[in-house]
Amino acid sequence: MQYPNTISLRVYGRYALFSDPITRVGGEKCSYPVPTYQALKGIMESVYWKPTLIWYVDAVRIMNRIETQSKGIRPIKYNDGGNDLSIYTYLSEVEYQVRAHFEWNTRRPDLACDRNENKHYAIAKRMVERGGRRDIFLGTRECQGYVEPCIFGEGKGAYDNTPPLPLGLMVHGITYADETDTGQMQERFWRPVMENGIIKFIRPEDCPVVRDIHPQQPKHFTLGQTMTGCDTLYEEVMHE
Repeated sequence: MQYPNTISLRVYGRYALFSDPITRVGGEKCSYPVPTYQALKGIMESVYWKPTLIWYVDAVRIMNRIETQSKGIRPIKYNDGGNDLSIYTYLSEVEYQVRAHFEWNTRRPDLACDRNENKHYAIAKRMVERGGRRDIFLGTRECQGYVEPCIFGEGKGAYDNTPPLPLGLMVHGITYADETDTGQMQERFWRPVMENGIIKFIRPEDCPVVRDIHPQQPKHFTLGQTMTGCDTLYEEVMHE
């Protein structure tokens, strides 16, 4: 379904690491072959985010061939301050087309006066053109990413006209307390399928496997004090 406030953007970078939690038990990391919903949602939030709204990632298109590169990393041993040796397996030369939209966070009625869809949408599009309000990371901080506007589905992808490819059980994302009524931080899992190079994401509430992590309380924001209203931000952004 195409939403009126849909944003399409090209995401690319030299390396990406969408780590599979199963591979992290021994201190090493190995990337999933494709980005997770949560990683793409994090990119959208780096482009533009307000607690007034929630980004929903609708689909991702894999543009480049899935290739990996392993590196020897010397992470810090937190028990003695020394270094260890681990192997991290990254995706290399990645490029994606992402389609997402935002919806109001109805669990924040205190921010109802900040719900101006046209202004939020205009700011988000402007931020995509400028490469985002914050730095873009592809799964982890050492993997710098870049964004720019695009038309979803335009151009040639490495996996166009390929049959459905099940990717097995994967992390879908994390649900935070300010997005749900459970009072819990939760981890979600699903079984994605890539078809013609495109993965269509299900909504967070439709994930078949959900695991509670720990209790969590929503963060508090106050317009004019801890956050800038969209009216003020719109004037700043559109007239820079």
